[in-house]
Amino acid sequence: MKRIILIALSFLSGFSIVITAVLIHFSIYWGFSQRMKREAATELEFIRAGIEAAGMNYLNRLTTGQPRITLISPDGTVLFDNEYDTENMENHAERAEVQGALTGKTGENFRFSETQGKQAYYRAVMLNDGKILRISVNMDTIIDSALGILQLTMAIVLVIFICSIIIASKITRLIVKPINALNLEKPEDNDIYDELSPLLSRIKAQNDQLGSQIAELRKKQIEFQAITDNMREGLLLLDKEGHILSSNQTALKLLQVRPAPRENKNVLFLRRDEPFRLVLEKVLNGIPAECLLSAQSSRLRLMASPVMDGGNTQGAVLLLLDVTEQEERERLRREFSANVSHELKTPLTVISGYAEILSQGLAKPDDAPDFGAKIYAESRRLLNLINDIMQLSHLDEGILERENVNLYSLVSGVVERAAPIARSKNIQISLEGENAVISGVPQVLQEMAFNLLENSIKYNNTGGKVAVSITQDEKTIRLCVADNGFGIPLAEQERVFERFYRVDKSRNTENGGTGLGLSIVKHGAQLHDAGIDLESNGISGCKITLIFAASRFPASRSL
Repeated sequence: MKRIILIALSFLSGFSIVITAVLIHFSIYWGFSQRMKREAATELEFIRAGIEAAGMNYLNRLTTGQPRITLISPDGTVLFDNEYDTENMENHAERAEVQGALTGKTGENFRFSETQGKQAYYRAVMLNDGKILRISVNMDTIIDSALGILQLTMAIVLVIFICSIIIASKITRLIVKPINALNLEKPEDNDIYDELSPLLSRIKAQNDQLGSQIAELRKKQIEFQAITDNMREGLLLLDKEGHILSSNQTALKLLQVRPAPRENKNVLFLRRDEPFRLVLEKVLNGIPAECLLSAQSSRLRLMASPVMDGGNTQGAVLLLLDVTEQEERERLRREFSANVSHELKTPLTVISGYAEILSQGLAKPDDAPDFGAKIYAESRRLLNLINDIMQLSHLDEGILERENVNLYSLVSGVVERAAPIARSKNIQISLEGENAVISGVPQVLQEMAFNLLENSIKYNNTGGKVAVSITQDEKTIRLCVADNGFGIPLAEQERVFERFYRVDKSRNTENGGTGLGLSIVKHGAQLHDAGIDLESNGISGCKITLIFAASRFPASRSL
């Protein structure tokens, strides 16, 4: 803009100066011409008066160096010329000034004189005797004067033009400076040329419109980001080249990317393993695809869908799901099914075998009571297994009524219930503590306490000890069962709460355990939002503590 204004001002200045110079020069030339014509007319009248008064003798007194005087007969013959020989001069009847004078008027003409070889002004009048008196003035003097003035004029024009360019440059800067300083964010605050007011008003209207649109877009972007960031699934939006347009925090967390990638960075920045690349290649070619990815201890399912427009792939949507827990549950389900089948098969096989012997009369009468006892023992074992499975099922469902329970009184009853088992191994059980009320499910709490106590008895040495204690403080209530039995190896302490897991399978078989006791304790603790603490040096002795939060539950609650 500054360049255009400068060029325009410079052109306007130059054009004005040139036109002014031409007009001035023309005015001067015209003024000289008019002055010359007036002087020629005066001189011509003066000579005509002299001829009419003194006759032709007056012409003979005219000398050269004065204006050229010519006397011409009506037929065009030159009778007298004070500058040139009349005998060598051609007929002047066709001259314009002569033709004008023959009509009785004053004839005049500007033309190039072949006789003088110069531009000349001619003026002619008719005398009383019909002859034509003509005066001729050389125009070279006027032209020379004009040319002299023209040189001076051009010099002046050049100086003025240079000055005008300098002034135009400064004026341009002064004009453009406030325009460059315009506050386009707040056009109404600008105090500038009135001619720009409509433009500034339109800019303000457009700013207001853009501001509202940007605010709306920002609001939608924030809403979209808030929604995607709170998704459990990872979300990646890609363009047709595979560049990241948007990503949520879950996707970056699942892919374990730190720091977050910049927008428009290629998605291969996140990972480059073959399954990921193959899915990416397919989806950018318009083919939906999915695969499983490994991320350290996690398993991810990647689902990719192309974004199509008129048959052309414009981008892709990648969805990441953490299926670690799902696969782990599926593994546990298969393992549980296999374990249940195995655990049910063993007692059923024993029962079926002894029953078949008895039914076919193959058993001796003296062996029948032993066979019956074994059938009864295996039936009890089978029944205990089924009861434990049902108990776990109920715990998994979590639909149990809560009530206020005095944990000390409940555990006292459990100790009495386990006393016969302890006496059979000459194991001493002690109970210490105080009344502590929690909100829980009595049946579940009894099973939890009994399983802990039963394990401490089963996996203890004959003549061993089991100490049960209940303590509380402002924040927690603790149920602790400690023994001086076999202990749990350090390498297996993390797995003892799994279903059907046994530290020593031969010893468990001897003791008739189902392998679900500690699993019931674990699920019961989860039901009551309780923690479990296991302490064992791996060689001898084991201490398991259930930690309940004091006053955590209301008096009655259904899960």
